[in-house]
Amino acid sequence: MTTLAHDADGIWHNAHLLPDGDPADAIRDGALVVREGRLAWLGPAADLPADFAALPRHDANGAWITPGLVDCHTHLVYGGQRADEFAMRLAGATYEEIARAGGGIVSTVRATRAATEDQLFTQAAARLQPLLAEGVTAIEIKSGYGLDPDTERRQLRVARRLGEAFGVSVHTTFLGAHALPPEYAGRADDYIDLVCNTMLPALADEGLVDAVDAFCESVGFSLAQTERVFNAAAQRGLRVKLHAEQLSNLGGAALAARHRALSADHLEHLDEAGVAAMADSGTVAVLLPGAYYFLRDTNLPPIDLLRRYNVPMAISTDHNPGTSPVTSLLLMLNMACTLFRLTVPEALAGVTRHAARALGAAHRHGLLAPGRVADFALWTIDSPAELAYWFGRNPLAAVVRQGRVHRR
Repeated sequence: MTTLAHDADGIWHNAHLLPDGDPADAIRDGALVVREGRLAWLGPAADLPADFAALPRHDANGAWITPGLVDCHTHLVYGGQRADEFAMRLAGATYEEIARAGGGIVSTVRATRAATEDQLFTQAAARLQPLLAEGVTAIEIKSGYGLDPDTERRQLRVARRLGEAFGVSVHTTFLGAHALPPEYAGRADDYIDLVCNTMLPALADEGLVDAVDAFCESVGFSLAQTERVFNAAAQRGLRVKLHAEQLSNLGGAALAARHRALSADHLEHLDEAGVAAMADSGTVAVLLPGAYYFLRDTNLPPIDLLRRYNVPMAISTDHNPGTSPVTSLLLMLNMACTLFRLTVPEALAGVTRHAARALGAAHRHGLLAPGRVADFALWTIDSPAELAYWFGRNPLAAVVRQGRVHRR
């Protein structure tokens, strides 16, 4: 993508519109109007109000225009990478052998703690740019590779800086309860005390936290420990989300639902009781096909149950160094269809309106509507299905982020 940004104000014509990501609601031969960086009108070009006729015009050249894509679950800010660990695993090394060799999450924690804020920014920017080049206009970025107050703060500060530097909407999530740091080995409850009583209040007071997450799993934190984190978040007026049912069914999704969580994510081992609880609470199911693929998992999320209970399904990259080093949300669209058997409309909703809901930002992202900030993508495709069909090809022609145009 070029770094030069231009004003998006004016009439965007010679376009086909997909206002809510659903091909059934497509507007062929449409137009939209941007004024002062916000959408002022959209609809069939033949119905363009005369009040707008004198505005500058932008020729979309027959492109499809969708809402800007939303990547609602990422761990984008961290130090280093774990490619050598990947190679060891392929060569037959066990988790324990990798850990003894200094690998695993501890290696990322070590690299992240050793990195300066500027170093973390530079590394994260290189991961963010491919996502922006595929039409992402809003992204969630979690902490969780610091596991101490200073490094968690650095991660969240970098996330905020990325939003300012690239003109992208960044939603920050405090994931202090991601793993047990080495210095707290055997003292998980003491570490949760640190998360709840020290880190979360301080970071929230600094305005660095939009939501709070935890990893509820046998290799992570228990239901009781997770609930302590959720209660601490509630005291600060912060919404919660949860890594749940990825490796086993501990009932994390039901716990998240009881706390009206924005989302429960992964869900490969989710049962019907958990699905029903999510349906009652309005909690979004965030599907992460990159991690499923990278870990060579064989236990599919219960897609049919989620459909039956009308639980909204979002799709995200889960970008992280250990289990999903993915920098393509379009690839995740394809994998959600091919691996999880989502339909094209489900997949498109999963990276637009449902992903926005998983951020608690359905009022800001994932939909083209008058009054909203101009965040949209232009695609050189003949059919919206192509966004889920191609992989290895990027059909983005241009993207408008926060009312500014960025062309490829």
